[in-house]
Amino acid sequence: MKCPSCSTDDDKVVDSRSVREGLAVRRRRECLSCGERFTTYEYIEAKQFRVIKRNGHRVEFDRSKVIGGIARACEKRPVTLEQMEAVADAVERDLAAGLSLEVPSGAIGESVMNKLRDVDEVAYVRFASVYRSFKDVDEFMKELRQILDGKEGEDA
Repeated sequence: MKCPSCSTDDDKVVDSRSVREGLAVRRRRECLSCGERFTTYEYIEAKQFRVIKRNGHRVEFDRSKVIGGIARACEKRPVTLEQMEAVADAVERDLAAGLSLEVPSGAIGESVMNKLRDVDEVAYVRFASVYRSFKDVDEFMKELRQILDGKEGEDA
């Protein structure tokens, strides 16, 4: 591994630990040439999914777009970055469990919504309002009523 400071590839691993629920390994390294310490991550190479957009175009799956959508929905909410990453991880696991390497964008959006509902209801409603493009207030209120009806069933 090349040192980000001096570019030599002579380093030693100082610490290793499992992260992201065992899906990755974080390694702290020390350059034997300049003494700089840096962090690397090791992941299992995931399947390369293609997303079928609503207009029929196909693009590579981009995790950062999923995280960005989740982050916008969670803005000013008590949702940690770790929780957002966990939602994205769960969505990716759902994709990997499927048999197809091409996934409609709608399936990804539905998966994000299902995961967000369990994390933060306000973030869920925000994401759903953009994703589902409610045509009017009545559609939006119908979705809110479904959430509230579900909550009342839990309280009983």
